[in-house]
Amino acid sequence: MVLRREPTARQMRLGVELRRLREGAGLTTIEAAALLGANRVQITQIESGLAGVSAERLRRLASHYDCTDQEFIDALVTMATDRTRGWWEEYRGQLPTSFLDLAELEHHAAFLHEVAILYVPGLLQTEDYARAVFSARVPELTHDELALRVQHRMRRQQITLAHESVIHESALRIRVSDRAASRAQLLKLLELSEADNVTIRAIPFDLDGFASAASTMTYAGGPLPKLDTVVRDVPHGSAFIDSEAQLTAFRTRFRKVEAVSLDPGQSRAFINRLAKEL
Repeated sequence: MVLRREPTARQMRLGVELRRLREGAGLTTIEAAALLGANRVQITQIESGLAGVSAERLRRLASHYDCTDQEFIDALVTMATDRTRGWWEEYRGQLPTSFLDLAELEHHAAFLHEVAILYVPGLLQTEDYARAVFSARVPELTHDELALRVQHRMRRQQITLAHESVIHESALRIRVSDRAASRAQLLKLLELSEADNVTIRAIPFDLDGFASAASTMTYAGGPLPKLDTVVRDVPHGSAFIDSEAQLTAFRTRFRKVEAVSLDPGQSRAFINRLAKEL
């Protein structure tokens, strides 16, 4: 069995789900290995994403774990047997792994829901806006590092899945660069808001009772709700959240933020007014 040196977030997620099934069945790694005719080290490697698992072995494990959710098992088999080598792999060894994992997550997602408080979401940024955001990083990036990050962000924008962003007025007003770049960014939002797969909602400053200012997030829908993922920014990259309790909490957060935002038509009018002020 060839071990992976650097499993992706998707590969690790598969391992996490198999571990949850095993623990839910009350089995140790030794007991699970015995049922599979393997050893506990192999089970540990599979559950950590360091080793792959065949469709046949995965279904045997699910059977031993008394999992009867066939749709869930099928989704796990798809994850286990997927051999996609996406465009993001071109950046392996050049960008932090979290950049690649985010692009892979978006590639496989059924939909994306975003809440942005301080910055326009990356999938909606202009090149100048993205460059300004990355240029503010401390320690400062080299010219080549900056160029790679901007290029990667622009390539991420090629996805065509359903994408809803709720953007606070602070993110719409903060000038990460100059006045011209800010106006160009607002005009791009107006252009993107006309796309069939993109929904943009705004939250103005004068909204009463908005207590969700810490709710910045990207919620990526999986093939099943239990395989959804939340991405949150952390100091050195992105954190991927997938526990059922936290997914439920973030679904509720998004619904509450969405409920108090302007509708798409009102949001376009609001963004257009901000652009005219620049």
